[in-house]
Order: sequence, then C-alpha cells, then structure tokens
Amino acid sequence: MIEEFKKFAIKGNMLDMAIGIVIGAAFSTIVKSLVDDIIMPIVGSLVGDVDFSNLFINLSGGDFATLEAAKEAGAATINYGLFINNIISFLIVAWALFFVVKAMNKLKKQEEEAPSEPTEKSCGKCCSTINVKATRCPHCTSEV
Repeated sequence: MIEEFKKFAIKGNMLDMAIGIVIGAAFSTIVKSLVDDIIMPIVGSLVGDVDFSNLFINLSGGDFATLEAAKEAGAATINYGLFINNIISFLIVAWALFFVVKAMNKLKKQEEEAPSEPTEKSCGKCCSTINVKATRCPHCTSEV
C-alpha cells in the first residue's frame, strides 16, 4: 500500500490536485468578495436598500435589529439572507466555471481540427511510404 501511494504521489497527481485546491480557494475568496462587496449592494439597492445578510427569522422570541445582535444574544435564527448570498455566490462560480470549460472545449476542438503536417510521403518509383524529409527512397534508392 505504501508503494502504491509513493507511485501515486510521484506521478504528479497529488501536485496537480494540490494546485487545483489552492487555486480554487483563491478563486472562492475573489468570488466571495465580488458577491459581498459589489453584487449584493447593487441587488440590495434595486430591491429597496435590502441587506440580504441581515435577513433572518428569530426563533427565540426576542427582537433584534441585526443578525449580529441576535447571534451575540445567543438567539436561534434561520439565516435565509445568508443563504440567498450563498446561492448567488454559487451561481457566479458556476457561471464562471461554465465559461472556463466552454473556452477549454473550444481550444481542444481547434487543436483537434488543426491539420497536422504530413510526416510521410510516397516514393514515385516503388510506391513505398518514406519519411517526408528523405531525399532518397530506402527501398529502391531512387531520388525523391
């Protein structure tokens, strides 16, 4: 089992995975900032200056002006505003990944469609297949 793990780690799969996780975490931070600092204030102002992060249902019976005040008091709350923020954040990440995958598929398709230069040609005398760089046929020794 240890040998298998060494082979797995040496192949580079682990390094690729670690790089993906680090980039994903950095991307998540950027998306969180985009949602919290740019998109949600715009959406909030469009729907009447609503701050989604402070939308909650108090289950404890007290009256609290903000979610933070309810948390400080130890009140049980349903934080549907934070849930809305997380849904918007997810949709932005999914949208961005859609465009990344779409671009990668387009590049892959262009790479597959690109005609490769021939590496072989046919000898005019003996019809053998020879390297395109050859100046003489290795089979019949005629000049090509």
